[in-house]
Amino acid sequence: MIFILILIYCTSLGTGFDMKSIFCSISDSCDCDFKPDIKGLEWDLYKNLYGQHMAQDIVSETVVNFLQNENPDRPLVLSFHGASGTGKSLVSSMIGRHIYGTAMGSSYIHQFVPTLHFPSADRVQQYRSDLKRWVEGNLTACARSIFIFDEMEKMPPGVIDVLEPHLGPFHVLFQTNYRKAIYIFISTVGQEVINKVALESRQAGRDREDILPKELEDSIADAVYNNKNSGFYHSRIITEKLITRFVPFLPLLRRHVERCAQRELCQRGECQRADVALSVGGAITYTPNDSQYFSSTGCKLVPAKVNLFL
Repeated sequence: MIFILILIYCTSLGTGFDMKSIFCSISDSCDCDFKPDIKGLEWDLYKNLYGQHMAQDIVSETVVNFLQNENPDRPLVLSFHGASGTGKSLVSSMIGRHIYGTAMGSSYIHQFVPTLHFPSADRVQQYRSDLKRWVEGNLTACARSIFIFDEMEKMPPGVIDVLEPHLGPFHVLFQTNYRKAIYIFISTVGQEVINKVALESRQAGRDREDILPKELEDSIADAVYNNKNSGFYHSRIITEKLITRFVPFLPLLRRHVERCAQRELCQRGECQRADVALSVGGAITYTPNDSQYFSSTGCKLVPAKVNLFL
């Protein structure tokens, strides 16, 4: 084995090949800059993610178990669902930060935005070819790659299905241990199902922390599969059950918005301005109209509101 590696190395000097990429393509142990901070991830989730007990529990359990498994039998595939501003992108950045020490700055974290990378519905075949090449190339360079697909509700149907062979329990594929990769899909599709359950629970006097993932996951899967505006519309990724977990993000209450505002203030060195956090909470629009339970924009407008009241 050592002789073969030396031979490859010597050959690579003359051909311009990247020795690290060659080694990664033939070795199951190539983990790039993979240095997961598991305790840091768990602490970050529970300290800085507000009102999302299901997301905290699911992400903590699945990601930690996956990272601790040196030889997983399939990649980790998470699909985040919920209204805008509820924490989906925040959790994605937490995962990146505690695996590679940076949210999106690592060369092993790859983010795709449909409006930027896949803007035209009539170019699906080209996008499929491009996406397949991008993913395979990055998996060869780093088996521990993280792929984040934002705004799946804007993804042209059919594009994402090219990833189906990458997501299942296959043993040999693309000359790399592709089973160590993490895929995260982010979407607002399914928010109606999530918000309905949250509203009914609230009206029944039930604590939101009593809502269980099993009450939502099947309904979310049906919603994304049957929604023509979903990148998962009639997708085999859904029918073949290649999503490890569907992660529901609940609509946020006023107290959660105020906590977001307090966090924003602390990041600016203004932790003592509790008055501003209260003002921000009062300046957000809440739904439904007759009860005003949930923030219509989650925490998305909090930075702008803090600017207004600070």
